[in-house]
Amino acid sequence: WLMIPIVLVFGALQGVFVEWIGVRPAIKIKSEFGWIMSTIALAIIFKNVAENIWGKDDLPFPSPLSGAPFQIFGANVQPMQVLVVVGALAIMLAVELFNRKSIYGKAVVATSNDRDAAGLMGINTSVVITFSYALSSATAAFAGVLVAPLTLTGATMGAALGLKAFAVAIIGGLTSGMGAIVGGLILGIAETVTGFYISTGYKEVPGLLLLLLVLAVKPAGLFGKTAIKKV
Repeated sequence: WLMIPIVLVFGALQGVFVEWIGVRPAIKIKSEFGWIMSTIALAIIFKNVAENIWGKDDLPFPSPLSGAPFQIFGANVQPMQVLVVVGALAIMLAVELFNRKSIYGKAVVATSNDRDAAGLMGINTSVVITFSYALSSATAAFAGVLVAPLTLTGATMGAALGLKAFAVAIIGGLTSGMGAIVGGLILGIAETVTGFYISTGYKEVPGLLLLLLVLAVKPAGLFGKTAIKKV
């Protein structure tokens, strides 16, 4: 439990570093895709550094809760799995309340919608962007702590989960917290049903099909809002 705040602080500092090295230079030169390529490059560097320090093998991560499962409607559930769900809901609720109720959260939303207009309204957009990267990185670090006892720990543990999270965000809507929850439930149920009735080798297929279907029919996602901008 004492390790969690340390991980959060480290995650926030890493987010600040990524924004400073990989994002800010691209924003200054008005590069549309430069920050995407630079952050991908940093991700590869971080992975290689971690593998050289701790090795390429996945390592067990201690669970703060008992590993003995209990039954819910006939299904065996581990206490850590419940903690993952509760922790995810808690952090999503906290971010949603921060964005909707606090003046700083509203500054983040305004900057994400229109950085130039937010700057004209007196918002220090560079500070807001740095804070956003710190918050997102700390959130990812917290998520890693939650799932590590269930998935083992390694330099590549976030790759598969990140792809699923991306699919969930697209299905539910990138701008909707409720959409992320519903999208996650849809993807999880689809994968479980496919693995049970067809084959575990096809578990990943429903997510990709759902992603393609949503992009074709409703690109903004099930709960996302289509933005209209004047050009």
